[in-house]
Amino acid sequence: MGKKITAHWEFGEKAAQKKMNTFLQHHLFGYKVGRDYPGKNQTSRLSVNLHFGEISPHQVWESVSSAYRLDSFKNLGAYQEDVEHFLSELIWREFSCYLMTHFRELPWKNFQEKFDRFPWRSADDELFHAWKSGNTGYPIIDAGMRELLQTGYMHNRVRMIVASFLVKNLMIHWNHGRDWFWECLVDADLANNSASWQWVAGSGADAAPYFRIFNPTTQGQKFDSQGEYTKKFVPELEKLPSKYLFEPWKAFGSALQKSEINCSSYSSFIVDLKFSRERALSAYKML
Repeated sequence: MGKKITAHWEFGEKAAQKKMNTFLQHHLFGYKVGRDYPGKNQTSRLSVNLHFGEISPHQVWESVSSAYRLDSFKNLGAYQEDVEHFLSELIWREFSCYLMTHFRELPWKNFQEKFDRFPWRSADDELFHAWKSGNTGYPIIDAGMRELLQTGYMHNRVRMIVASFLVKNLMIHWNHGRDWFWECLVDADLANNSASWQWVAGSGADAAPYFRIFNPTTQGQKFDSQGEYTKKFVPELEKLPSKYLFEPWKAFGSALQKSEINCSSYSSFIVDLKFSRERALSAYKML
């Protein structure tokens, strides 16, 4: 782990407790909705501390439970869903651990064997390298992959978007994405990483339905409409008007001149979303 990565993090038990308390006091309220917006500081970011054992799931659960038993927060009723949603994410993490306990092959073998017949494409091509480096031509994906390279972290909503793009739009096997996340994520957890990739691919336990394919254009427009997150990691598009941000290929003429953007400074999209979606759906229906 290089110095450029560790500079983004505070490690240790005290740092974990401080982060937990800050989250409870300032960010838990509004968590259910806010956690999906990568430009907002609405998540706990405790995954790193949990991974290294600097705080335990039991401690996190007890911290939340104790706060409410002591009525530390007023008007709890209005925020009940925030609390329940946060705890459900903690349970999902633990579920992944139990899943791997009973299915030791989870990190490399499809939980649902029918996916052994899925026609995955080779990862040894330019598409996979474009995905890893954040040069797909789809801004929200490129922002996520660059965040990963620069900080060793990626917002959870964006993790789902980039994972869906790899396994469904590019049809590259989920274990290649798992390996890249394992190599780059500071919070890389074997069970959680593997279960999450299989969830997106559709091959895991209680997996996402095969027809759920995240559209990076509409996801960006919905969850980062002003580009606070995307423009931070894709500075080539910093001056592009928001209405073109997630479809930069639609910006031309005066829009480009006003934003002082050179078209050659940002990648063209590497795959057509409509075509790749239909290709993936056809392949899934054959299983």
